[in-house]
Amino acid sequence: MSWTTEERSPDEQAAAEDSAPSASQANAGQDGSTPESDDPPATEVTASPVQYDAEASPLKSGDIVSGLVVHVDQQGVLVDVGTKSEGLIPHSDLAGERGEPAQQLAVGDRINVFVVRTEGEEGGPVLSKRKADYENIWERVIQAFEQGETVSAMVTDRVKGGLVVDLGLRGFLPASHVATRNVRALERFVGQSIKLKIVEVDRARKRVVVSHRLAAEEERKHKREKTLASLEEGQVRKGVVRRVTDYGAFVDLGGIDGLLHVTEMAWVRVRHPSDVVKPGDKIDVLVLKYDREAGKVSLGLRQILPDPWQHVEERYSIGDVVTGRVTRVVPFGAFVQLDNGIEAIIPNSELSPSKSAKAEEMLAADQEIQAKVIAMRPAERRMTLSIRQIQQDKERGELREYMNRQRDSGRVTVADLVGDVFSQREEGE
Repeated sequence: MSWTTEERSPDEQAAAEDSAPSASQANAGQDGSTPESDDPPATEVTASPVQYDAEASPLKSGDIVSGLVVHVDQQGVLVDVGTKSEGLIPHSDLAGERGEPAQQLAVGDRINVFVVRTEGEEGGPVLSKRKADYENIWERVIQAFEQGETVSAMVTDRVKGGLVVDLGLRGFLPASHVATRNVRALERFVGQSIKLKIVEVDRARKRVVVSHRLAAEEERKHKREKTLASLEEGQVRKGVVRRVTDYGAFVDLGGIDGLLHVTEMAWVRVRHPSDVVKPGDKIDVLVLKYDREAGKVSLGLRQILPDPWQHVEERYSIGDVVTGRVTRVVPFGAFVQLDNGIEAIIPNSELSPSKSAKAEEMLAADQEIQAKVIAMRPAERRMTLSIRQIQQDKERGELREYMNRQRDSGRVTVADLVGDVFSQREEGE
């Protein structure tokens, strides 16, 4: 059998039983039909395997009893269940329902067998290990249903209205009970082992309905309680990005979502949260604020990242010419991001010698430019750049080069000398 159960306390089991939906609720809006099965027909059986005692009660059809393997040959396995003659189980009966290889048994092994008939053609009882295993699976399924246990099972097929899961017998998982936002892509669950709640059992019709959504909700509830008990402001927690919006991302910290606002994602301006994180990303975040009463959590990412402004004076000096990318154009100038994450500003007055120059007329977002550092205030996280001064420096350099050529040739005019004096004065200023 391919499923396991998760043990819970009596209080958790009682709560789960109270919240389990009825059969009609489980299948609301779904086809609900279960594919035809080759499983053996339902039969009245004893509750658990027993050691047969001929003196206490006679062996009867439908019993599941414990037997001892006394002989193994090509015909099959002889099993002693306490009657005068042993029962023969053919090797084909030891194979699984879905093509699994026959179980290898040896003399001295004790196994549970199903009594098909108390006496066959050769006088011994007619026994079946496959039916005993099948009935044992049904017993475990019913027990898991009654006690509200969570089980794990493999998804084997996509059918009309939902999925088929392998509980050792076929179980039907309605599409409405799959914990996913995209019910049109259920095929991706095929081949996966998932956690389930059994919400309907009809033994006579060989029908079992399960819910992945209820199991996921219960697991998330347990995680939430555990997370809330240990969550504190100032902690660095691991989380998984569940959803990205225009204003931030919701991060699952373990049963509870915290909001990572776009302004807290990086030290530089982020155009859209999807530029930083994607659904499914595993990230570390800082708990900035935790409102216990409202259950709201505010998170930060940039606070645990290196601050580019911390050592800015070691990398940049006034007068340096830097290369950057225009991130946004505003009425009073433009913001430029440098290669290490620093965002500086170019005021309109530093764009051009023309006093009427405006950033929106000269620059565009994502444009790469060169500018000169003319002011830095790290404590205020501000750096001012100038394109105008680069242009002026270039013009002065060209003028100097021209004057040097004139001197070398001996052709220096009065106008040249005057221009040179003014140039020197400007440099002194």
